[in-house]
Amino acid sequence: MSLTKSLQQQLLHVAKDSIAYGLQRGHALAINSEDYAPDIQAQRASFVTLEINQQLRGCIGMLEAMRPLVVDIAENAFAAAFKDPRFAPLTASEYPRLDIHISILSPAEAISFYSEEDLIRQLRPGTDGLIMQEGNKRGTFLPSVWASLTQPEEFLSELKLKSGLTSDYWSDTLKVLRYECEYISEAR
Repeated sequence: MSLTKSLQQQLLHVAKDSIAYGLQRGHALAINSEDYAPDIQAQRASFVTLEINQQLRGCIGMLEAMRPLVVDIAENAFAAAFKDPRFAPLTASEYPRLDIHISILSPAEAISFYSEEDLIRQLRPGTDGLIMQEGNKRGTFLPSVWASLTQPEEFLSELKLKSGLTSDYWSDTLKVLRYECEYISEAR
């Protein structure tokens, strides 16, 4: 389901407003989803990625739909700015330089495969986001990661590392799910 340009802009404003609110108040902007169009009230999973000068500044999201999309984006934008453990909390001086990118995920579907080679053959570079899970270890790469990891073997190897496994790990109990994303970015 693709959102209209107007709804995409609303979501970008919600993300930006939630970060600004966080700078002033220390928590995400409270959103009443009923104040928004039905398409963004629907439960959907999302990630919010923040960049400054094309460098990652924070990225937080949900792999499963747990709350209305507009609420998910407000919460994830705040968390990406202030709670991503890889970065210090966003400062007021950084705020005007932020580029906000929203990824809205389709529901994830399990991929059936009988070997690593079979899995690699089924991957769709540039389209698939992947979730890898082995026991209590789990990681994901959004489809946008294909821009920097263009080869399926490399993509899979790096996802294993992100999931807390070794790059050459393989097991018959490994689970891999795929999803697609609708991307929304500010025009600059």
